[in-house]
Amino acid sequence: MSADLVARFAGALAHRLPRLTAPHTSALRLFNGYTEGFPRVAVDLYGTTLVLHDATSAAGDKPAMLALIENARGAMPWLTAVLWKRRESASQDERNGNLLFGNQDALTRKIQEDGVWYTTRLTLNRDSSLYLDTAPLRAWAKRTLKGERVLNAFAYTGSLGVAAMAGGAETVLHNDLNNAFLTVAKDSYALNRFPVARKDFWPGDFFDVIGRLKKEPLFDCVFVDPPFFSVTEKGRVDLEQDMERLLNKVRPLVAHEGWLVAINNGVFVSGADFMKSIDAVCAGGYLKLAERIDVPDDFVGYADTKQGSLPVDPAPFSHSTKMAVLKVTRKDGRTR
Repeated sequence: MSADLVARFAGALAHRLPRLTAPHTSALRLFNGYTEGFPRVAVDLYGTTLVLHDATSAAGDKPAMLALIENARGAMPWLTAVLWKRRESASQDERNGNLLFGNQDALTRKIQEDGVWYTTRLTLNRDSSLYLDTAPLRAWAKRTLKGERVLNAFAYTGSLGVAAMAGGAETVLHNDLNNAFLTVAKDSYALNRFPVARKDFWPGDFFDVIGRLKKEPLFDCVFVDPPFFSVTEKGRVDLEQDMERLLNKVRPLVAHEGWLVAINNGVFVSGADFMKSIDAVCAGGYLKLAERIDVPDDFVGYADTKQGSLPVDPAPFSHSTKMAVLKVTRKDGRTR
């Protein structure tokens, strides 16, 4: 496996290398195994830290990962650390990542994208605290939401809201069940010299918070980026079965002529099934699909690097991370 994987990685890396220039503060997917030949492996770069996502087995494939590191360091001698995330491991620490090169002090703590700084906590979770596939949506938020009032539901580490603030949003309210994730969002605010106010960060259950927000002014944009599946005392999130219900839950919070942005990253949810949910919430005539936002080639792969396919067809989207911007019309015409 090692030789074939390294060959595929080297071909994919050749396309991405021209984007990597000093001082090496950007983040980029260097290899997407699902679409570039090895479905159980992905490689990301955060600044000067390489992150290996290894789902080959519970133990992972260390020889293959070491071979990848050797190839990567030859092409990128400025790398300071390599983190190995064994996604199928029973150990939370191993899922969050162990170092194969460098030390904790060498891990990247921040990256810059589209002129905006984001705090990174690469071992915070089994992912790396900043989703690289949603970079086009952050770009949309930055260029679109000037002067707007924004709700970032299921905010995780707040990147969509940080991008909105960078574009001049009036205010962004971040909500996530886990306050540790919101702390990362606050750190990103501080990096960009945005004011950090307690009122803008609401830890708590989505279903409870949505109920409380019905008494607040309306939002010009609401992001709904839920986990694939979650159950709390207040309700259930299920991207396969309940996306329509979630969108209808937040729709009353959106102002007239505002946006409701739906993200479904379910690998086993087809683009056609996601569009059925979108069509269903638009059927009444008060929501309309304004834009589909695709994951770019540098994440998905290029014509000469693509091999294999995603578990289900994401069409009309380019990837299983499916992003839809809906325009909202209110019968009452309320804007606040």
